[in-house]
Amino acid sequence: GGTLVFAPPEAMLPGPEMARFIRSQGITHLMVATPVLAALPYEEDSPLRTVVVGGEACPAELVERWAPGRRFIQQDGPTEASIATASMACEAGKGKPPFGKPYPNTRLYVLDRNLEPVPVGVPGELYIGGAGVGRGYLGHAELTAGSFIPDPFGAQPGSRLYRTGDVVRYRADGNLEFVGRADGQVKVRGFRIELGEIEEVLGKHQSVEKGLVVVREDVPGNKRLVAYVVPRPEAELDAERLEEFMGERLPEYMVPSAFVVMAALPLTPNGKVDRKALPPPGESRTEVESYVAARNQNEELLAGIWAELLGVEKVGIHDNFFELGGHSLLATQVLSRLRDTLHVELAVRQLFEFPTVAGMAQLVSASGDTQGHQAPPLLPTPRGAEIPLSFAQERLWFMDQLEPGSSLFNVPLALRLKGRLDAGALEKSLQELIRRHEVLRTNFVATGGKPVQVITPDVRFQVPVVELSSLPEQEREAEVQRRTDEDAHKPFALDREPLVRAQLLRVSAEEHVLLLSMHHIVNDAWSGGIFFSELGSLYQGFTTGSSVSLPELPVQYADYAVWQRNWLSGEVLEVQRAYWRKQLSGAPAVLELPTDHPRPAVRSTRGAAVGEFEVSAGVTRALRKLCQQEGVTLFMLVEAAFHTLMHRYSGQDDITVGTTIAGRTRTETEPLIGLFMNTLVLRVNLAGDPTFREALARVRDVALGAYAHQEMPFEKLVDEFAPERSLSYSPLFQVVFDLRTASSASTLGGLQLSGVNARTVTTKFDLALMTFEQGEGLVGTCQYSTDLFEEQTIRRMLGHLKTLLEGVAANVEQRLSKLPLLSEEERKQVLVEWNATETPVRMACLHELFEEQARRTPDAVAVAFEGTQLSYQQVERYANQLAHYLRER
Repeated sequence: GGTLVFAPPEAMLPGPEMARFIRSQGITHLMVATPVLAALPYEEDSPLRTVVVGGEACPAELVERWAPGRRFIQQDGPTEASIATASMACEAGKGKPPFGKPYPNTRLYVLDRNLEPVPVGVPGELYIGGAGVGRGYLGHAELTAGSFIPDPFGAQPGSRLYRTGDVVRYRADGNLEFVGRADGQVKVRGFRIELGEIEEVLGKHQSVEKGLVVVREDVPGNKRLVAYVVPRPEAELDAERLEEFMGERLPEYMVPSAFVVMAALPLTPNGKVDRKALPPPGESRTEVESYVAARNQNEELLAGIWAELLGVEKVGIHDNFFELGGHSLLATQVLSRLRDTLHVELAVRQLFEFPTVAGMAQLVSASGDTQGHQAPPLLPTPRGAEIPLSFAQERLWFMDQLEPGSSLFNVPLALRLKGRLDAGALEKSLQELIRRHEVLRTNFVATGGKPVQVITPDVRFQVPVVELSSLPEQEREAEVQRRTDEDAHKPFALDREPLVRAQLLRVSAEEHVLLLSMHHIVNDAWSGGIFFSELGSLYQGFTTGSSVSLPELPVQYADYAVWQRNWLSGEVLEVQRAYWRKQLSGAPAVLELPTDHPRPAVRSTRGAAVGEFEVSAGVTRALRKLCQQEGVTLFMLVEAAFHTLMHRYSGQDDITVGTTIAGRTRTETEPLIGLFMNTLVLRVNLAGDPTFREALARVRDVALGAYAHQEMPFEKLVDEFAPERSLSYSPLFQVVFDLRTASSASTLGGLQLSGVNARTVTTKFDLALMTFEQGEGLVGTCQYSTDLFEEQTIRRMLGHLKTLLEGVAANVEQRLSKLPLLSEEERKQVLVEWNATETPVRMACLHELFEEQARRTPDAVAVAFEGTQLSYQQVERYANQLAHYLRER
């Protein structure tokens, strides 16, 4: 007997038009998204008698306004489970309304990450089961598999659960209460933050009608919390007082750094908040008590540099650079900006020692014109003359001459692209990138016995498409892997072919794999970020038909190579050389790690990788807190642990480890693709069995000294300090440690990206551990030489590093010799199971065995009793001989 009223488009927009339409048509029942109702003007004489909201959690204020005198229902449920799965009649004065209880034939589970039910009051993720659960996403099997899982609680075979991503908790009465989104749990400055908790506090302010908190990354690598607030009618919002209100109720790291006051939050056509349309903040956090403005020109310039790099608008003179989110990489950029604006040379160490604007300004004033050598500006070089290679390029070129046809310095990447791909736009984007960056169309040719850069003015770059969609699915994946491996190992001819290549494997209409390879001589890790950032912008422009205006590059890599050759010579080079001569003089030639196989006379590049290194979120949080207490970076702390592990494994005190640094000490180099990365040698002496805190201080001093002298190319270090070359091991160091920020790029113009791993089998070093910050924890991959190690040995070594870090997190005052390495299972095996024999008989036989060995090899007894590490083959041989003696007696 009712009437369904079809609304014109203008009445569907939240606001006065909708209110007038409801009133003119006498609408009694309305179902809308929660934000739409929030934007609808309230009228006392509204004909509405039943209001149903959904899509987003309903705040208590909305119920207070609309529930009196009518039926008010909050409904919850996703499209994947037939739209609605639960509802609750809401009453004014009851606080934040819950979602209610499930509909018939629907089951709702609140589970932890192990799919175990959580107790009442404990947050967990909401899973939906029952008849309403959909079958999946049409044509997206991988997405379906991630969201629709087997139902571990279902009675019917084949039943599934849908994973909602909503974090909820049960109330004591059995109703479900919304807490936030699983993907709304973010990490900012090392802290795990639930955005919903901040929004709940924000909504309690008397002048706030609606509040939303997001994480913005307007400056790459620097995340911050931004709050968007809509004031109540006729109320005024003051950012400083709002921040003070939040600061009284939340810990400092959860207080937004900026507050943006808006008349209304932007909405999508479906009535949900359009987060992409939120404007960048125009006003940043103002320190209510501690903020002090700049007092002179130097402080003002420094504050401006920090604000630009950290992505904030206002920096006080007493603000700590590292507490605002700074790190070693940004510290280098700060010094680069200082060099350009104030013409002073400062070291990274000084920023660690004086991490405030006021402290740095005093250093700048004291520096005056007393700093050593001011680097000349980096300017364009005429292209008529011969252009030399940079020092790093020259080394790679030389190694290519020694071993032509090697794929050791290939940088391969295989990306799976899911979605509707425009292959033509992708090819145009890559073509424009190569046009834009000269180094990508450069070859390296020997002229008169020395290499020079030859830049091709115009390159027609093509991306061939290989059709695989006609193959059966299993064969398709096998062919993708085969071609991925093949491309990764296909060498480059540096003198005559492009040093970047691509091919596109068409797996299906909505799935492609892009194989992209470059030679390391034109690329490094930083360049990868630039490459894909610009590729995304160009592809978006070419697919939408909109113009893309990337800023022009004032200089190119070739200009940098000329500048580096001119600058790093004479007295400047001697200053750098003097530091490293003192630092590396007398360093041990090789790190004597216990190996599974004897070190070969000629080292090969055969290698493998283990990728199971992982440090839990709890341990990583404790390590970050320790970093703050000790004034070090996370890299320095984990590097100290790695040094400790090498010390414990080798028995040596003098440990030398290699690490890489971006090498972009000038602002002009920051937007360029090219090989700027440099390798630093960190030599740390751990003699005297120091505590880990003491060892960390030693690593910090060495690292800061290396940062201050990073202009010295590793290639020149090798020439200077490794005159007696050995074909058996790499010069200066044989193990490498790095900690980097993992790439967060997951989309390209609407395409979903994921990686395809090439089975690379080459390595330049004995060991190379690469770690990344992932989520709240640490993960890592270790490449190793198969000439020396077995996979099981590397896995055990990574387990020991993890245990060691856990020991550091528990007690930083432990001496290095006392830090744990073994797991409980290993301890039991070593201390109990492997010692379950009669001690007198065993020792007598052992002495007899050593005497026998001494007759064969005079130094065998000395080797045994000095405690030198033995290979597993030696241990096995001794064990077999000992077993023989035991059987005889």
